[in-house]
Amino acid sequence: MGYKLRFVQTFDKKDSDAFLRLEQKFITLEENSPGMARGRRYVPVMGREGTNTLVWEADFSAMEDAVACLKALEENTEHDELFEEQVVYMRDAYVELYRELEGEKHD
Repeated sequence: MGYKLRFVQTFDKKDSDAFLRLEQKFITLEENSPGMARGRRYVPVMGREGTNTLVWEADFSAMEDAVACLKALEENTEHDELFEEQVVYMRDAYVELYRELEGEKHD
């Protein structure tokens, strides 16, 4: 069974450049930190969420792995420092965890 962990963050459109510039630092942090999950990032083009939204997501094979990802973020001081810089631009943020629905396979 698989799991998807998502962070959804909205920011003021006027702060878009600053917010996304800081997000590039999070990408570098993920690339340089062994054991830290590397997520995929999306900015909506159209849909329910506004274009001033960033979605980070990563897939895990077990719930324990998703929880370990959250714990690793909690314990990473560099992540905390970047988050403190970025949070001033945020309007809202929430975390989602999805369980993959497995059904019958059809040939």
